[in-house]
Amino acid sequence: MFSSTVKKISMPSFINYPRDDRKGIRKWIPSWKLVLGTTFFFGLFGSLALAYLVSITSIPSPNQISFANATIVYYADGKHEIGRIGEYNRVQVDLAQIPADVQHAVLALEDRDFYNHSGFSVTGIGRAVINNLIGGSQQGGSTITQQYVKNAYLSSERSITRKIKELVLSIKLETSSDKDTIFENYLNTVYFGRGAYGVEAAAQAYFSKEVSELNVGESAFIAALLKSPEGLAPEVDLVGLEERWNSALDAMVDAGWLDSKSRTSVKFPSYIDRMDGNRLAGPKGYILAEVSNRLNTLGYDDAALGVAGLRVVTTIEKRAQKSAERAVLRVGPKTNIDGVRIGLIAERPGTGEIIAMYGGPDYVTEPYNNVTQSTAQGGSTFKLFGLLAAIENGYSLDYVLPGKPKLVINGYEVNNYAGEKFKKLSLLQATIHSVNTAYVQLTYDVGVENLISIANRSGISSALTDPHRDLTFVLGSSSPTAAELVEAYATVAAEGTHAKGWLLKEVTSPNGGLIYQGSPEVSNAYAAEVAGTAIYALRQVVLQGTGVAAQVYGRDVAGKTGTSSNNMSAWFCGFTPQIAATVMMSKQDENGNPISLNGTGGLGSVTGGSFPARIFAAFMNGALKNEPKVKFPTTTASPTSTVLPTDSATPTDTATETATDTPTETATETP
Repeated sequence: MFSSTVKKISMPSFINYPRDDRKGIRKWIPSWKLVLGTTFFFGLFGSLALAYLVSITSIPSPNQISFANATIVYYADGKHEIGRIGEYNRVQVDLAQIPADVQHAVLALEDRDFYNHSGFSVTGIGRAVINNLIGGSQQGGSTITQQYVKNAYLSSERSITRKIKELVLSIKLETSSDKDTIFENYLNTVYFGRGAYGVEAAAQAYFSKEVSELNVGESAFIAALLKSPEGLAPEVDLVGLEERWNSALDAMVDAGWLDSKSRTSVKFPSYIDRMDGNRLAGPKGYILAEVSNRLNTLGYDDAALGVAGLRVVTTIEKRAQKSAERAVLRVGPKTNIDGVRIGLIAERPGTGEIIAMYGGPDYVTEPYNNVTQSTAQGGSTFKLFGLLAAIENGYSLDYVLPGKPKLVINGYEVNNYAGEKFKKLSLLQATIHSVNTAYVQLTYDVGVENLISIANRSGISSALTDPHRDLTFVLGSSSPTAAELVEAYATVAAEGTHAKGWLLKEVTSPNGGLIYQGSPEVSNAYAAEVAGTAIYALRQVVLQGTGVAAQVYGRDVAGKTGTSSNNMSAWFCGFTPQIAATVMMSKQDENGNPISLNGTGGLGSVTGGSFPARIFAAFMNGALKNEPKVKFPTTTASPTSTVLPTDSATPTDTATETATDTPTETATETP
C-alpha cells in the first residue's frame, strides 16, 4: 500500500502526458490577458513608485572631488604654468571652451543619444541589474547623466540600491537642469587617469596643453580613456587604447560628426610621459610652497587652497627661473656636496618683483627654502652698509683708511683675511679688496648706528633688533636670508629706491573675478647720488677685485663678495641695471650643524668669489638674454685719485677670493 501511494504521487507530472495532449499543456500557460494585466500592474506600480521617489528626492550637495578645483600657479606671463596646489587635479571650464571634437568623441563612445533621452537607459539598467544578480561582469549602459550623478553625488559601490539611487537622481536632475549644464558638469568631473579630473586637467596631463587646443585625434584619445582610465593608460595598455581610439573615431563618423575622408587622415597623437611623484618635487616646489604661504596671509588656509580653484599669476619670469636652475646645476659644485645649501633669488630693482627663486634642488626631499628660510653669516656683503653710510655722511671714496693685517679699535681686535697687509688705502681700494681692518675703522669713524639705519632702510628688516650692534656689524656677523640681502642690493641698483620683494601679481577666482592684485611697495632709502657713488665702487669690485668671476660679457655688473669666518658661508650679491640677484652657499653636517665649505667642489677654500660669483654670472647670462644692454648711470661722485696699497697688491683669484674678504672667527662668530 505504501508503494502504491508513492506511485500515485509520482505519476502526475505534465511532462509524462503525450505530446498531442494540448489541453494538459495549455493549463500551464497563462493567458495573454493575465500577462498583460500583470505587466501593466507592475509597470504602473513601478512607475508610480519611481515618480514618488523622484518627487520626494532633492539634489544633494556635490561630493568633494566633483567640484574641487586645483589652484593653478602661473609664471608672470599668465600663460605658462609653474604648478598646481591641491590634491585633486581638476579645473572647471565652460562648455563653450571645450571643442566640438572633444564633445562629440565623448558622446560617440559614452552616450550618443544623450540629447534625446530623459536621463536613463532601460536596457542599460536591466543589464546592470542582471549582472549584479548573477555576479557577471560589470558592463556599461549608464547614460552620461547617470555617470555624472554617480561621480558627483554617489559612491562607486556596485549594488542594486546604488543603481536605484542613481536612476532616481538622474531623472530628478534631468527635470531641474538643462542638458548642456549636465554635460558640462560631467566633462568637468569625470576621471581620465593620471590624477586628472575633467577634460581640462586631462588635456594638461596627456598633452601639456589647454583643452581648447586639442585636435580631433587628441579628443578621441582622452574620450577613449573613459572606459578604463588606468587600465587603458598609454603606459599600461597602448594597444587597447589605440583600439578604443579607433572606435571613437568610427563612432564619430557613424554619428555624422566626422566625415570619412577626414577620418582616414587622423593619426594617433603623441602624448607626454606620465609625471609621477609629488607635485612639489624639484625646484618649483619651493615657489609653490612660498605662493601657498603668501596666500595664507590673504585668508586662504592650505585646505581651502586645495579646492578653491584660484588662478595665481606670480612675478616669476620663466626665462629667469630656468636660468637660475641651470646656473646652479651647471656651474655649482659637483663633488663633496653632502649638506651643501645653495639659494638664489633675483628681483627687478625699483619694483621688487621676484623674478627667480631657487630654494633648493627638491622640495620633497628637503622642504626648507634656502632663499627665505636658511640663514648664514653675511660676511663682507655687509660692507655695503658701511660704504653707503660713509657716503651718506659725506665721506668720499678717497677717504684714507688703515690696511694693517691686525688692528685694535676701541678695544676690539680685527684681522684681515689671510693676513693681507696694507699701509694705507682709500675707501675705494678697501672695497675692491674687501679689507676688514679698513672697514672696521670706517665703521668706528662713521658710527655703527648709521650703518644699522641704512641697512634697515635698504631691506634688512632685522637690522634694528640685531644683537651685533657693534663694530662687527660691518663684517657680517649677522645672519640674514638671501631674500633680505637681494632687497638691499636692488636698492642700490634702483638708485636709492627700496622696493619690498613681492611674488603674487594677481589672484583670481575660478569665474575670473579679481581677488587680489599685487603692486610695488617702494620707499626712498637714500639719495640717488649716494647710490651712484656706491655703484661705482661695487662696479670696480667686479672689474678688478674679489668679484671678477661675476663678470657678464657686454654687461655692466656691480656687486660684492661675502665669506664668513672659517668659510662657513659664501655669498655673492650683485646687480645689473635690470636685475639684482643674491647667491648664498652654506654647509651642514648630518646633525644640521654648520660646517666649513672648504673642500666642496674640489676647492680648498670656498669663498664668495668662487662658486657664488660664477653661479651669479651664469644666471645673468641666461636671464638677460635678448634684453637690451643697459649702462649704469654716470655718477659725479667718483674719486679724483686712488690711494693704492703700498705693501702688497691683493690677488683677485676667482677660484679662491684671496682678497681680504672675511673677518676672523672671533670677529664674526655668533654666540
